[in-house]
Amino acid sequence: MLWQYTKRDAVKNFFPLPNEIFSLGLSSGALAVYSYLLYCEDRKTYQCYPSCHSIGKAVHMSVNTVRKYVAELEGRGLIITEPTSIITRDGRKHNGTLRYTILPIQNAVDLYNQRQLWRLEETVEQMRVSKELEGNEEHPA
Repeated sequence: MLWQYTKRDAVKNFFPLPNEIFSLGLSSGALAVYSYLLYCEDRKTYQCYPSCHSIGKAVHMSVNTVRKYVAELEGRGLIITEPTSIITRDGRKHNGTLRYTILPIQNAVDLYNQRQLWRLEETVEQMRVSKELEGNEEHPA
């Protein structure tokens, strides 16, 4: 037999991606960046520290494109980023990579649903005002 199947350890070789992520209307790039962050995260602290360069290399994007999708993920309530700093051996302080904290998916789902409801309410209000204005044009004072 030339090819032999090797069984993989599910805990070591895989990471979970919540099903709800596909109902949030994320762009494919944001989904790729989010997936990579989940791959990197510490499952106990829900944090990771990859650089934008390493994320870009993994998902085949430029650093600026990665930053764009990180901003999208923050805006959707999926992650929080915090700057870090490092101190060199000679005592100088430098900027480090961002600390990414993965938030519970339910927060993002709730935020998405709330925004959808606001959009619906705005549309209903615009329709009401439009009908009211049409009624005033037919019956001038």
